[in-house]
Amino acid sequence: MSAYRDQHFLSDRNAVERIASVLDIADRQVLEIGPGRGVLTRALLTRGARVIAVELDESLVAFLKLEFSDAIESGSLTLIHGDATRVDIPQFEIVVANLPYSASSKITFRLLDIGFEAAVLMYQKEFADRMLADIGTRDCGRLSVMVQTFARASRCFDLPPGAFSPPPAVYSTVVRIEPRPPLFPVDDRVVYAEVVKILYAGRRKTVRSILKNAGSIFGSDPVATQLSELDPAILSSRPEALYLEDYATISNILSR
Repeated sequence: MSAYRDQHFLSDRNAVERIASVLDIADRQVLEIGPGRGVLTRALLTRGARVIAVELDESLVAFLKLEFSDAIESGSLTLIHGDATRVDIPQFEIVVANLPYSASSKITFRLLDIGFEAAVLMYQKEFADRMLADIGTRDCGRLSVMVQTFARASRCFDLPPGAFSPPPAVYSTVVRIEPRPPLFPVDDRVVYAEVVKILYAGRRKTVRSILKNAGSIFGSDPVATQLSELDPAILSSRPEALYLEDYATISNILSR
């Protein structure tokens, strides 16, 4: 078992082939997070990718060094022992990974901050459903807003528990993510991320109520000053009822 206690390794060969074939990865620098026993790693290498594999579990790193000694020696595989949420990662173009459930959110946010061309990532189905939820609906949340602000995200396919060893208790979903500029200009990504985080931390309250208590974070009383030009309908709404344009408007005012 991986050091990520909830890591479930892909064992279904057909599923591995489907994941490795979503993107054209020949001669591309591909980041794989949580390679485990290397089943997906081998499929990526077979397709001509130059793979950077980040694994947290020391025993699995030792296993992978033996299993892929030729690929490591040739330079087609770079194996990094560390935590993907904070370890230094060499430059890459594409991400293909079966992410550990507990670190999915942190890793996804970090990847979006780093930047990449495209990603094929596997998540717990419930997590993927939240990520892909329509903005402005009850199902959307911080994850939905942040991912859909800075990327196009689409469902590729679902996988049953039996595709993994050990089998998880839930279905998994493979998602394709392609970064793009925000549909509505964002002046400061750090402020934007903080605004979304604060709003969803108090999602049962109105935007006015949440921001009234967050003035110290932004160095002022935003509702009384900076947000006075906002549409009252936005201020009286709950965060889940807002649209991407609303989040951009709020954060741009607060970043002045």
